[in-house]
Amino acid sequence: LFITTGEENLLAILKRRWWKYMILGIIDIEANYLVVKAYQYTTLTSVQLLDCFVIPVVILLSWFFLLVRYKAVHFIGIVVCILGMGCMAGADVLVGRQQGAGENKLIGDLLVLGGATLYGISNVCEEYIVRNLSRVEFLGMIGLFGSFFSGIQLAIMEHKELLKVPWDWQIGLLYVGFSSCMFGLYSFMPVVIKKTSATAVNLSLLTADLYSLFCGLFLFHYKFSGLYLLSFFTILVGLVLYSSTSTYVAQDPRVYKQFRNPSGPVVDLPATGQLEPSVTYTSLGQETEEEPHVRVA
Repeated sequence: LFITTGEENLLAILKRRWWKYMILGIIDIEANYLVVKAYQYTTLTSVQLLDCFVIPVVILLSWFFLLVRYKAVHFIGIVVCILGMGCMAGADVLVGRQQGAGENKLIGDLLVLGGATLYGISNVCEEYIVRNLSRVEFLGMIGLFGSFFSGIQLAIMEHKELLKVPWDWQIGLLYVGFSSCMFGLYSFMPVVIKKTSATAVNLSLLTADLYSLFCGLFLFHYKFSGLYLLSFFTILVGLVLYSSTSTYVAQDPRVYKQFRNPSGPVVDLPATGQLEPSVTYTSLGQETEEEPHVRVA
């Protein structure tokens, strides 16, 4: 963004949309912070189940703000994925893998629900930006404002806990590994969202807990249950069902609630009676039917 010229330059973007990216950066930070903080108050099983709340949040926001319309098969696929998640939580209970003190479950559960809601808002905003603006712009602005505000929050709220960490090369390596994983997630997630959707990405992320479980079987000798495999394949079936049919946009995408400034250039609308382009989102990206072209300033 520093070396880009014109309207895509960093300074030009900050001049037009700085406050919007500032709000989005804070939302994304707090989404992650609330979910991680919840582990101090509630159990692992509660976090896994309540974190699924992000899916209905993304669906509702996509419906009202991105104008995405779903078919019956999409809802069936979503329900199947959530059932798979419930199966995994049940397996955790059976094998006794309920990590977490659970001393104040109400606070922990509310933190998870709050984090899931904010994460859903962040994902839908991300989908809009990467489709209509730029993936580079999104990553640059989120990185800029996210680093700034997370640093302030760390200094205010977590500095005492940070000083208690028994630093050595192993602890440092763990932090580096975690940071690398988060860097990869935030770098590739906009690409996947642009080619699919925020809903599809969050359904896919349901398998993340299972991957960590499979690693834990070898690293920490977790107890194994056949329900884990059943859960994994149930989620995969749900993903296949969801991806088998395309979603569609209710009307012309130009009527979306614009992320750009209202003072931007005026859009030239087609004359009455002319057909508007029909846009369909699939697992392979965006498809536009062969209809009269519309010029957008």
